[in-house]
Amino acid sequence: MQVNTLILGAGAAGMMCAAHAGASTLVIDHAKAPGEKIRISGGGRCNFTNMHTDPARFLGQNPHFHKSALSRYTQWDFLDLVDRHRIAWHEKTLGQLFCDDKATQIVDMLRAEMAQAEAQLWVQTSLVDLSHDGSAFRAHIERDGTRHSISARNLVLATGGKSIPKMGATGLAYDIARQFGHAVTDTRPALVPLTFSDQRFAAISGVSTPVIAQANGTAFEEALLFTHRGLSGPAVLQISSYWKEGDSISVNLLPGRDLAASLRSARQSHGKRNVTTALAEVLPERLVTHLSADLPLGGNLGDLSDKRIDEITNRLRHWSLTPTGSEGYRTAEVTLGGIATDRIDSKTMMSRDVPSLFMIGEAVDVTGWLGGYNFQWAWSSGVAAGRAIRDRS
Repeated sequence: MQVNTLILGAGAAGMMCAAHAGASTLVIDHAKAPGEKIRISGGGRCNFTNMHTDPARFLGQNPHFHKSALSRYTQWDFLDLVDRHRIAWHEKTLGQLFCDDKATQIVDMLRAEMAQAEAQLWVQTSLVDLSHDGSAFRAHIERDGTRHSISARNLVLATGGKSIPKMGATGLAYDIARQFGHAVTDTRPALVPLTFSDQRFAAISGVSTPVIAQANGTAFEEALLFTHRGLSGPAVLQISSYWKEGDSISVNLLPGRDLAASLRSARQSHGKRNVTTALAEVLPERLVTHLSADLPLGGNLGDLSDKRIDEITNRLRHWSLTPTGSEGYRTAEVTLGGIATDRIDSKTMMSRDVPSLFMIGEAVDVTGWLGGYNFQWAWSSGVAAGRAIRDRS
């Protein structure tokens, strides 16, 4: 079988690329259905992009690589596509856009776009081997127990990273990239809960509170969630992309609050009240009980000196913790790192060394913040490669 373009991976980036690559495009995936990560994302409603998408909200060894694709296919372009397909959506916090109904609407939209472009989709299809004979890519694949030989002028790596292996995630894209001479940066789980070996927060599992969490100089002001195994919630997921094992994190439990002034005032008007009772009006009661094991929170407000008030406030603003690990790829939303971008053209997503080899989406060393940024990178990089393929045909 001969095709113009073979796309490995029917996820967000792969399907978006297929919708723009032109005729004679085949997308293959080993999963039972396309877009499985889309289907489960956003609690089943898909946080499909972010209104505040900006290149500064992406990580990678080259902080400029992703600028081209993101500027040429923006969040507004994708939102126009969503509107054309009459998919109702709403904005949640911090510019995050979700479907009003099911995430499968986004999958159906992409499949419709692929059908209009006359791209084929083969699921439950495995890649057996891959090579390049100097003029075309040669792939042997297995589908329904039958092997097929595919000849393709263009090859697109869109199989994603290692996150959520139970959904079939592997390092296939990295292996193929290395096969054709591309380097792969160190990879690790990102947007992932952090863990503590002593399960110190098990007693307050389920407690959530707004914080400013910081790791290695980068801070996020969002909610923190205590779990049986450690810390989660948006603030922690965000800083996990900047944290490495052995590093400490800093948590400010009092964002936007002048606790010292409040305690001094309460000392005058309610001196007989217990300190923990006063703090429970600012922080969750179960959290205050947990903190009282390490902080000097005993006694009444009237007994507090200015020095002790400052000490309590400072400790709550600069709560230093050292996680022992993370939940790993099992629950990580994305993979940090990937195929190095130094030998990829940022405008076309094509290899500078192997003409007609394209690399897009999570497989590449570009990782966005939590909140729809990684889907936007999938759409933008997929369109960049698809348009480049179409223009070369």
